[in-house]
Amino acid sequence: MKPLQTPAGTVHVLERPEAYVALSAMINDACAGGPAAIALSGGSTPLDYYAWAVRNHAIHPRTRDYAHWHVSDERCVPLASEDSNFGNAARALLDPLGVLPSKRHPWPQVTDPELAAERYAAEMEARPRGIAYDLCLLGLGDDSHTASLWPGCPLIGANGGKAFAHTEWPGRGHRLTITETGLARCGKIVVLAFGAKKAPALKAVLQGSSNAKKHPAQVLRQLQGKTLWLVDEAAAAELATNA
Repeated sequence: MKPLQTPAGTVHVLERPEAYVALSAMINDACAGGPAAIALSGGSTPLDYYAWAVRNHAIHPRTRDYAHWHVSDERCVPLASEDSNFGNAARALLDPLGVLPSKRHPWPQVTDPELAAERYAAEMEARPRGIAYDLCLLGLGDDSHTASLWPGCPLIGANGGKAFAHTEWPGRGHRLTITETGLARCGKIVVLAFGAKKAPALKAVLQGSSNAKKHPAQVLRQLQGKTLWLVDEAAAAELATNA
């Protein structure tokens, strides 16, 4: 299938290994000219990618040396927890690659999530060129959430210009997340979505009626020119190819 242009960005329908090759190339390219900030994501698909990348030596040594590694959102848990997005990325990808501690940038480990968000935002404000992340990796939930912007999240459309913020997700606890403002300040955004369970959400986000409060990943419709979707045939099954 040819790349599909949608209101939320360009969609490439690929087999999972092909998508992983494409993602690795984009991460490596981001670091081709020097230091770059790469934001990873949580969930089972990124974990699968990390294992694949290590197994296939997909991350260039230059990238290992130049990249500064972050996550686009985080649960308010210790890094040692299996629920920690950065902790999982460290164990599955950064540790095997031998990434130095100075190149690792987890959200601050403090008990007050508002303070953690403020401290992290202050660190990121000091980055050159006003860019949050040079490349931001996101996922798509079955409920259309992305990062920790959940259905009904009060940050959507009203985050006060903050690039990073705290939110309490009902039933899922406190989260730290990049916001719409932060996403707008990223150089490139890449979203992974695989499997038939993602098909309804992908259809709603890419081609459904506009309602970002119900389908949070629709916030990417404001960032069409910098957003790339890597999906498989099962996830793309409900997409209209002539839309």
